[in-house]
Amino acid sequence: MIAIFTCQLTLAKGQYFALAGQKKKAHIHFQMVRDLVIIPLYINHKGPFNFVLDSGVGLMIITDPKLVDSIDVNTKRTIQLYGAGNAISYEAFATSALDVVIPGGIVSKYVSAAIFKKDHFGLSNFTGMPIHGLLGYEFFSQLAVKLNFSDSTLIAAKPGTFKPFKKGVELPISIEERKPYIKTNIIMPDGCPAEHKFIVDLGATHPLSLDNKTLHKESVQKSIVANIGMGLTGPIAGVLSRISEINLGKYTFKNVITSFPDSNIHINYIVPRDGNLGLGLLKKFNIVLDYLNGKMYLKANYRFKEPFEHDMSGLEFYASGDDLKRIIISRVEPGSAGEEAGFIENDEITAINLRSVTLLGIMDIDRMFRSKDDRSFIVEYRRKEVFYSTVITLKRRI
Repeated sequence: MIAIFTCQLTLAKGQYFALAGQKKKAHIHFQMVRDLVIIPLYINHKGPFNFVLDSGVGLMIITDPKLVDSIDVNTKRTIQLYGAGNAISYEAFATSALDVVIPGGIVSKYVSAAIFKKDHFGLSNFTGMPIHGLLGYEFFSQLAVKLNFSDSTLIAAKPGTFKPFKKGVELPISIEERKPYIKTNIIMPDGCPAEHKFIVDLGATHPLSLDNKTLHKESVQKSIVANIGMGLTGPIAGVLSRISEINLGKYTFKNVITSFPDSNIHINYIVPRDGNLGLGLLKKFNIVLDYLNGKMYLKANYRFKEPFEHDMSGLEFYASGDDLKRIIISRVEPGSAGEEAGFIENDEITAINLRSVTLLGIMDIDRMFRSKDDRSFIVEYRRKEVFYSTVITLKRRI
């Protein structure tokens, strides 16, 4: 999950992305890494740079401060960016309009960006590949965007071009403070149904997040403490558990893994809402977002019936090194399979089942550690300068 931003920056209403020339549609191939949609783009004729497509942010953000020199930004001024809740601000540069081109036929119109003076997210370490920024409201504001998770293609067209999917659903969304919102019903384990308002957040890796932790305390019994996302101040602490049901039109999901952040910063949101609907759930559909017409279309894809599973190792890890090929453990969940196997913070995983992590990659490791309760792996690791080998047996915790 990526924190939501507000800023002390006057955002020009004329900033948007458009189809190049006389094109009617633009086709873009995207990568999905650890439940983030990543697309390439060029800035001021330099690149390509990797940007996360994030409907939960209200402006284009460059998270890699090194780009301030490499893209030849001549005009910049210092602004303040705020994380969710507006409690703490961080300095960034506001650029003048950038020349942004997305291969496939999309260009920017007067779009400026905020450039962090320091990388607060570590998205490159999270994904195991270079990530340079976040692409938000400006990308969606004047285009209808279709995301096909079956073949990792994005199609952009003029608003109104896409019609509802056959055998799919059409849902109303509202665009408030440059972000899309949806109202839908959920049922907690205590059996009480209620309507909630959520951000449709392509930049959130969880299936669902509920900001009201009282709901968790009153109705959810089984849960684990975990870092549930990344914000400006570092990992976001909270608990993970499951709700009984969420409905999206005719589609119903049961036993959905849900994040409950520790803090109560939601009380300061400009737009009152109850949480985030993230890509951990939305990836089960092919999606159309049409901001100008206030519509979202959904159609179930091949992932629809896959169960919601969380990591069963209890190990949180990130990619490190110049080539982002080293896998370093950042946290071990107390009482987890990882703790039982003897892992500690800063251990470096070097191989799993005799395969080097340089060949596996961070996504393969994720899949292994979510694969099956009671499944065992031989894990080789390095602690300081000494190499060890142990067996970890996965344990479903929620």
